Amino acid sequence: MAATAVRQAIPADASAIAAIYAHHVRHGTASFDTVPRSLVETEGGIAESSARGWPFLVAEQDGQVMGYAYATQFRDRPAYGSTCENSIYVHPDRQSQGIGKALLGALLGQAQAAGFRQMIAVIGGGEPASVALHARLGFQHAGRMQSVGRKFGRWLDTIYMQIALGAGDSAPPLKEPQ
Repeated sequence: MAATAVRQAIPADASAIAAIYAHHVRHGTASFDTVPRSLVETEGGIAESSARGWPFLVAEQDGQVMGYAYATQFRDRPAYGSTCENSIYVHPDRQSQGIGKALLGALLGQAQAAGFRQMIAVIGGGEPASVALHARLGFQHAGRMQSVGRKFGRWLDTIYMQIALGAGDSAPPLKEPQ
């Protein structure tokens, strides 16, 4: 198996990222989207993350993007400014090969460096592999919302998991909300 390199996403990665996400939208329940994001929307997400100083990472093997992960502010309100939500998607042919773990591990460090103090995983469909991945890296169960999504003719739960970053809530954030 080729070595996995994790790096910041660049605009040229948008096509591969969009293709990975499209597969998960069309065939899985991790995303509650029913229509994949366009290339332009994906490029916009990379650009916005970069402009805000938030991590948007890709995992690469032999020059090919095999997965991606990013962190964005959990909610738009200023008081949530120190809390981020993560998103991680891996190419369907490369799942269960350590790519998600490499991405999430790097994302934790980069989200902390960006000033976040808490990371929330919102796991659509209660995906067991995603729950297990997050638990392996120290996330704790924070709640379950039952039957809040409907996709492929069935009701889906959402599981929340959480981990403190850096000083967590033991010290004030780097920047107070306005």
